Amino acid sequence: MDMQWLDCHHSELSAQQLHTVLALRNRVFIVEQNCPYQDIDGQDLAADNRHILGFLDGKLLAYARILTPALASSPVTIGRVIVSEEARGLKLGYRLMEQALNSCERHWPQRALYLSAQAHLEGFYARLGFKAVTEVYMEDDIPHIGMQRA
Repeated sequence: MDMQWLDCHHSELSAQQLHTVLALRNRVFIVEQNCPYQDIDGQDLAADNRHILGFLDGKLLAYARILTPALASSPVTIGRVIVSEEARGLKLGYRLMEQALNSCERHWPQRALYLSAQAHLEGFYARLGFKAVTEVYMEDDIPHIGMQRA
């Protein structure tokens, strides 16, 4: 499978790309997971935040957002990690996270990484070097766990 990966500063996203990202996030995080929450949180176009987009045949199948650390001592935060429903089972989650990890190393070398994982995905992220740093907690009525990678 020949995926095209984009690693974009928010200023490099076209209006069409941003619309496609928001539509995918809405379709999965809000509709599919039946979880009404405020996805558009003011972070998509802030600071030096980055977006990782994975396309196959022009269709967005994978996406992650990387947030600039708020403080010099804060970790980089990876979030909104998503693989579209029709692409699940193709191991795109690992490929997407490899792209995100490479971007973090390129733009914020030697920084710790943090993510708020849906609790059922703890093992997936553990295989990528993340370790649980919180107890399971509820976020938007879905069990999550805070995980960090040094």
